[in-house]
Amino acid sequence: MRPLHLQDEQINSSKTDQIKKSIFSYLISKESCSLSDLGRTMNLSIPTVTKIIGQLMQDGFVVELGKKETAGGRRPNIYGINPNAGYFIGVDIRRFRIDFALINLQGDLIGETVSKDFVYQNTKENFDQLCDLIDEFINSIDISRTKLLGGGINICNRVNKKTGEAYNFYTAEEEPTLTERFKKRLNIDIYLDNDSRSMLYAEFMKGIAKNAQNVLYVNVDWGVGLGILINGQLYYGKSGFSGEFGHIHATDNGVVCQCGKRGCLETIASGTYMYKKFMEKISNNYSSILTKKIQQGDTITQNDIIEAALEDDVLSIELIEEIGTNLGTNIAGLINLFNPEMIIIGGGLSKAGDYLILPIKSAIKKYAANLVSSDTIITQGQLGSTVGVIGACLLSRSKSLGLL
Repeated sequence: MRPLHLQDEQINSSKTDQIKKSIFSYLISKESCSLSDLGRTMNLSIPTVTKIIGQLMQDGFVVELGKKETAGGRRPNIYGINPNAGYFIGVDIRRFRIDFALINLQGDLIGETVSKDFVYQNTKENFDQLCDLIDEFINSIDISRTKLLGGGINICNRVNKKTGEAYNFYTAEEEPTLTERFKKRLNIDIYLDNDSRSMLYAEFMKGIAKNAQNVLYVNVDWGVGLGILINGQLYYGKSGFSGEFGHIHATDNGVVCQCGKRGCLETIASGTYMYKKFMEKISNNYSSILTKKIQQGDTITQNDIIEAALEDDVLSIELIEEIGTNLGTNIAGLINLFNPEMIIIGGGLSKAGDYLILPIKSAIKKYAANLVSSDTIITQGQLGSTVGVIGACLLSRSKSLGLL
């Protein structure tokens, strides 16, 4: 199968190539349409549309789906994506695990997502372990590797969109970029991206932000990240480093952030802060339904604290509400700057639901300009815990096919 972006004797101009990509993108979003629908929507002549659809069918990416139902007269043919023409894997690296998923060309999830235990370390051995786990997943799916058109890997880090390099992530090797090392090891095209951006893209393509154009995705987990969508396009910044919301200066507490600076938002509004503060409170004889578990020497997690809050544990609720207030105070600034139509609260801490969302909304109401904030919907994501890995798959598809 020829790549969608291939320019050959039939596709010999950048303008024609762009039309081809635009038509393909339209078919992805609409699932099916007639030649006249395409021509009318994209302001193209029927001969041009017919030619491009013919090329896409020849390449194997588009198929004829039958006849369109009409009130009378001749029924036109309708066309759509060939979902089995290619597949894409997604890899979402979390703090203590990796999630894997597979989608087809239409973007439908094939089978269930798979999770494996994994703890990142900046070593060659750990890189090899990660690649072995990805290989294991690829070998477990009933798809030929030749049908895999690309793979997306999410990392909680800065990724240079031009070079494909990730900073402070598997830096031990002297080889070229990290994407090239993955490609060499896995024998498929690999695309890296920031996890918050991938989460936003998943909600934009398949979730609650599907019809939105200007969206911010606040990813609240062990750290705090931000995905930015402007006029229906992901915003990367000059090199791909946009969205470092967790590292804006938000307090004079003097606490050193993991980035090396002091007073970052993450030091007062993150899973790391919640866990650290919770353990400090317990050591100072505050009561919690988790106290006995801690005294027995059991390890507690971020999820344990969230689940305790959902079971009416006062200490856990108070900490989550404090985080919500600190987040909302700073999200108010984002609203004043961007005037987004939607802000999605996602990540691990979003599982706390209203215990997190209500104080966020209250702080926004207090600190954001009323005229601006009244335009903005504050909501949780729709795709749950699979949002990151689905985003990795979908970004891989768009980048592999030259649509992004």
